[in-house]
Amino acid sequence: MNGVRTTSGKQIEPLEKAFVTLPKRALKRVGVVDVGSNSIRLVVFDGAARSPAYFYNEKIMAGLGQDMATTGRLNPAGVERGFNALCRFAALARGMDIMPVTCVATAAVREAEDGPAFQQRVERETGLKLHVIAGEEEARLSAQGVLLGWPDAVGLVCDIGGNSMEVAEVAQGKVGQRASSQLGPFRLQQVAGGKSGLKKHIRAIMAELAEKMGTHHQRLYLVGGSWRAIARLDMERRQYPMTVLHEYRMTPQDVARTIEWIGETDLNELRSRVGISSSRMELVPLASQVLSEMVSTFAPEELAVSSYGIREGLLYEHMSDSLRKRDPLIESARFTERQMSRVPGFGKKLYHFLQPLFADVPPERDRLIRAACLLHDTTWRAHPDYRAEACFDNVTRANMAALSHPERVFLGLALLHRYKNSRANSPMAPLFGLLSADQTRDAETLGKAMRFGAMFSVDDPGCAGSLTLDRKKGHLNLRLTRTGRDLMGEVAQARLKSLCNSLGVEPLITG
Repeated sequence: MNGVRTTSGKQIEPLEKAFVTLPKRALKRVGVVDVGSNSIRLVVFDGAARSPAYFYNEKIMAGLGQDMATTGRLNPAGVERGFNALCRFAALARGMDIMPVTCVATAAVREAEDGPAFQQRVERETGLKLHVIAGEEEARLSAQGVLLGWPDAVGLVCDIGGNSMEVAEVAQGKVGQRASSQLGPFRLQQVAGGKSGLKKHIRAIMAELAEKMGTHHQRLYLVGGSWRAIARLDMERRQYPMTVLHEYRMTPQDVARTIEWIGETDLNELRSRVGISSSRMELVPLASQVLSEMVSTFAPEELAVSSYGIREGLLYEHMSDSLRKRDPLIESARFTERQMSRVPGFGKKLYHFLQPLFADVPPERDRLIRAACLLHDTTWRAHPDYRAEACFDNVTRANMAALSHPERVFLGLALLHRYKNSRANSPMAPLFGLLSADQTRDAETLGKAMRFGAMFSVDDPGCAGSLTLDRKKGHLNLRLTRTGRDLMGEVAQARLKSLCNSLGVEPLITG
């Protein structure tokens, strides 16, 4: 594959060459440096390969691309801030023994007249090899980051940076058509003609993107700090009870109302309310205009925020096809169980023991049940008085992929009831409203089933007995083995009775 050239004629090396020293395997610890037009970040991924944990994460708002649209050069102050950050990141990587680190630079270094000089200085003085990638390659990597978090994603990925915005189509686990544009806020700051000139400029570029990408996409996946800032403000306007941005959903109507609200409210007041940095908040009004035009042009049914982007896309690049096909939620739950439970491996046995209670559930519910069983014992070190809430809090705020907000609450509520029969007066109550009454009942039932099964046997509840649910006769039959008869004490009987109450049946103990 040959390199590509930027609009300034500079040759860009294909990114595949960045991975020749890093085998595609079950990953343990991988470092990635992303040199963007606004921010520079080091991320070190650790643990479960399909759903990695963030071992280390540090960001500097260097502003390399500020004023580049008029000067053609990197911002001098940004260059020094960025270089100092990269010196630190290189030292950190050596200290963590994760060299070589995969480093990519995007629009600012790609397009600036002095981009090659910055690239050479970084490699000469820090030892970091900075791979400058083309716009369409940036779009591909961002889309791969979305696929890492959403294996079944279908729609258009829109990644906004300081000096560019990339779009890419995703479907069936693949990245399709992609394009790059100059719709980054730093560039838009330099557009002449006032508000009308800016609107005309954005509309013209958006029309070009629509012609290339089509307008049939029902969902837009939003990647980038400016989009996340707008989504966080949407949460504030709506008084949404959860502040996890990943997989947060907005309708076009939500976006319109929030953009109008941003325009009517003092930005400093908004910034203090939600904790967005001043440098990021400065770009929000321009990013809002881009988002407004994008919604108008592409007319999606829904917009979903992705915290995963180019850095996660780089990690995805290392993965084999078989690894990519695994469920990120289940992989993360397995990893957590291995690291934090008292008896690793018990969760799978608990799942099989309880399966007769949930034999007819659809696949999307079954995976939540499986994940809950894997996670049921991972907060045992918490104080008993707070263990139930700690379970709920950990899951609803955890770095887990392929998990919508209602699914997070369902999983959290099930784990809360694994430790506690009642959720009355829970401080987590505002989040319960994300579930329907039926979903709440089902989560409680799952929690009470785990509460019984987890203490019924130390090593394998299936060796102590088996469950059969007969809805017609209104019975839950527990058939005990010889071992099970010894284990079936008062506490176990009380928990079985609580489970039966939740199911609306009577307990029947035989054997």
